[in-house]
Order: sequence, then C-alpha cells, then structure tokens
Amino acid sequence: MVPVLAAVSVSHLLNDVMQSLIAAVYPLLKESFRLDFGQLGWITFTFQVTASLLQPFVGIYTDRKPQPFSLVVGMLLSLCGVLLLSVASSYGWLLVAAGFVGLGSSVFHPEASRVARLASGGQHGLAQSVFQVGGNAGSALGPLLASVIVAPRGQGAIAWFSLVALMGAGLLTRVSFWYREHPAAKGAGGGASRETGLSGARIGVALGVLILLIFSKFFYMAAMTSYYTFYLIDRFGLTVVEAQRYLFLFLVAFAVGTIAGGPIGDRIGRKQVIWVSILGVLPFSLLLPHVGLFWTAVLSVVIGMTMASAFSAILVYAQELMPGRVGMISGLFFGFAFGMGGIGAAVLGHLADATSIGYVFTVCAWLPAIGILTVLLPSRKQ
Repeated sequence: MVPVLAAVSVSHLLNDVMQSLIAAVYPLLKESFRLDFGQLGWITFTFQVTASLLQPFVGIYTDRKPQPFSLVVGMLLSLCGVLLLSVASSYGWLLVAAGFVGLGSSVFHPEASRVARLASGGQHGLAQSVFQVGGNAGSALGPLLASVIVAPRGQGAIAWFSLVALMGAGLLTRVSFWYREHPAAKGAGGGASRETGLSGARIGVALGVLILLIFSKFFYMAAMTSYYTFYLIDRFGLTVVEAQRYLFLFLVAFAVGTIAGGPIGDRIGRKQVIWVSILGVLPFSLLLPHVGLFWTAVLSVVIGMTMASAFSAILVYAQELMPGRVGMISGLFFGFAFGMGGIGAAVLGHLADATSIGYVFTVCAWLPAIGILTVLLPSRKQ
C-alpha cells in the first residue's frame, strides 16, 4: 500500500501548489489590478468557500457510492482555474479563477483522504500525516515557485503551473484504477458503521469542540498565508521576493511538523497531540508581533511546526468518533477548514485596511487560546 499512499501524498502536494499560488501572487495582483487588502481577502474567500461548501456533500455521496475517478476530475478543475488566473483581465475573472481552483479542491480532498485511510494498513494517524505533509509541502513550494517563475515574468507565467495539474491528473489516474478495484469502492464494507460506546450527545459535543479548534487553527493560518508577506514588508522593509522566502520558511516548518502528529497520535493518543498543537502555540504567537526580524523567523518556524500536527490528529479523532463515515467527516472537516480560511482572509483583510497589518497579527495571537476547549474531548479510555 506504500506506493498508493505515496502517490496520493504527491498528488496532494501538486494540488496544494496550485492552491497556494493564489495567495503567493497577491503582491503582483495587488499592484497590477490596484486592489486593496479587502479585495484580496475576497479572492481568498471565493477560493476557500467554493473549496468548502461542496466537500461535505461530496463526502456523504461517496460514502454511499465511491467515485474513484473524481480525483482526476478535481485536478482538471484546478487546471482550468490556473489557466484562467494567468489570463484574467479584470477583478471578476480573478474571482472566477479562484472559484475553479476551489471547486477542484472540494472534489479532490474527501476521496483522496479516503484513499489514504484505505492504504494505511491500520496506521490511520500516520497515513493522514503522510497525506497532509504532501499538501503542506505543496503549500510551501507554491510561494517559492511563484517568486522564481511568476514574479520576474508577470501574470502570464502562471500558465506554467498548468503542467503541475497535468502531472497530478496523470498520477491520480493510476491511483483511481487501484481504488476502483478496492473492496471499499465496490460497497464491501465501505459504509459500515460501528459503535464507539459514546452517546450521541457526547459525540455531538466532541465534534463541536473539534470544529472550534479547526476555527482557531485556520483563522490563524489565514493571517499567515495571506498577510505574513505584507506584515514583513510593512514592518521590516523587505522586498516581495524576500518576504515570500520567509513565508516559504514558515510553510516548510509547517510541512515538517505535520508528519509527527499522526504517528505520535497513534502511539500516545490524539487528544494529547491536540493539546500541544493548539494551546502550545499560544506563548509563541503572543511574542511574534513584538520581536525583530530574526526572532520573527524563529518564532514562525516554531509556530508552524507546533501547529502542523493538529489537523491530522483532529481529523482521525473525528473519524474514530463516527466510524464508517470517513468521506462525510473528511469533507466536513476539510470543507470547514477551507471555509474558515476564506472567512478569515476576508475579515482580516478588512481589519488590516481599517487598522494595520501589525494590529491583525496582535489580535490573531490570541486564537490558540481556544485550545483550552480540548479538555472537553473524551479521552482514549472513555
């Protein structure tokens, strides 16, 4: 199963390279189209909302009727978005392009997460971490590739990223054939449910807590991915390319930290990982707006690595709360994550216009405090 897990992780990398490209070219789009921070936030909002709204419904449908080749369809939708972004001549077309990339993600993520679980060999946390680290690595590569390919050449060079989509579609075609032959794709136990021993009310409370933790994580991530470069430019006078490299450093740290959360959760429990990965960020996020460039870089790495383990642990924890509903849970949590990122980008963009980029990071520093709600989650023994 290792080749399948590796393939779906690499596909996640390629998918998220295209996703992160949108935010990575914000400085170029801001100058070319004379956009303010609020308008940039609405581009992210459009991408994130289209990426979030369909995912739970895709997951519910594929729990009942698996669609192996929807993985390829998702990648081709993202291809359309990248090509549109490279030729967009107005703000409206930028929104349409972002929407297509979001639609591609909404189709890709629920089924890709299911494939990772099917290929896990029972090590569900490790499999989700491997899957997630592919996406995080893609998110880190996007800004770096944008600084090398797009920044020197302009908007039209975005079209080169269509090659990334074609590579992903080719790789996912092979994964889809494997998935089609798997018993889960033929209805053999794909939707079977098992009892957890918890009441419906207890499961509902736990899912609500996990949703709030996702809100905390992805609202903070929206600040980092969409506005960290502007924060560095505004506070430390960096160039766009220099700021993008610091964003790349943060995203690499995030990718490296991701791989630890799943296997550690398999060994010591998801709840312990969630405690550290959310609430443990708080002292570092509070310091970040008050230090110089060197320590800003250091703290961003610590924050990225600590926060990274959260999503895999939260997702597998939720899947264990509702066995047999892998697609629905994956779609719900990926969708909510994207939605929170989009809403966060829009809200924080308007807040930056009304106040300052520095103020945005001062306010967001308190978001990890929501991690205290982890105390309400059932323990492994329960």
